[in-house]
Amino acid sequence: MNKFLFNKSAFWLILFFAVAVFGFWKSYYSFPERDVTFYEHFHGISMTLWCLMLIAQAFLIRLRKYKTHRWVGRGSFLIFPVLILSTFLLIHASLSVNGELNTAVLTNLALMANATVALILIYGLGIYFRKDRPTHARYMVCTIFPLFTPITDRIIYNYLRPLVQYAPKIAGDPIVPFYGFLLADLMLIGLVIWDWRSNRRKDVFITVFVILLFFHISVFTFHQFTFWESFGKWFLELGLT
Repeated sequence: MNKFLFNKSAFWLILFFAVAVFGFWKSYYSFPERDVTFYEHFHGISMTLWCLMLIAQAFLIRLRKYKTHRWVGRGSFLIFPVLILSTFLLIHASLSVNGELNTAVLTNLALMANATVALILIYGLGIYFRKDRPTHARYMVCTIFPLFTPITDRIIYNYLRPLVQYAPKIAGDPIVPFYGFLLADLMLIGLVIWDWRSNRRKDVFITVFVILLFFHISVFTFHQFTFWESFGKWFLELGLT
């Protein structure tokens, strides 16, 4: 498993980024005719830089350029906060235009905000264990999992639209991110089994699975709770965008 992490993870990260570009090609990377807002550009550029940095870091480990890897890693202390800021600004700009705090808005807020919280937790664990290379590598690779649904949603709506009708519904609206949740969970379960069989480890991937599972459940349930409605009202009334 360690050999896979250090020698093969760069190629899996390239595949993830290629799928992300494919998913966002029509709406962002192809310079669409519609006006792309500042917040979409800010987030798109930040997320692209983050993905490219993950790929570069994986290649540096593969090439045993550990000193360069550490220097590039310090750049994440700048790139990652900017990414999180751009994400929350995009969430605010996207949801505040609705003007109504209904079930759909509360569900989308849980989807986007809690994915961001999951990303922060996984990255934070990766930084905490930065001196333990195998553990650090596992957590940093896992930062891609909270990012699945924006990609899978667009691929489904653009190319696999018949799947929309089979997605679970909340207040009559299909929750298409369900497919991204399912894909991420199945992949993580596979990694849990693989890591246990290869290294007798049952820490990192199980931890990430629990974080993601809480996030996934929150998307289907948080709209029912008054605390989430209060948070949504407070967040969307902030003068951020």
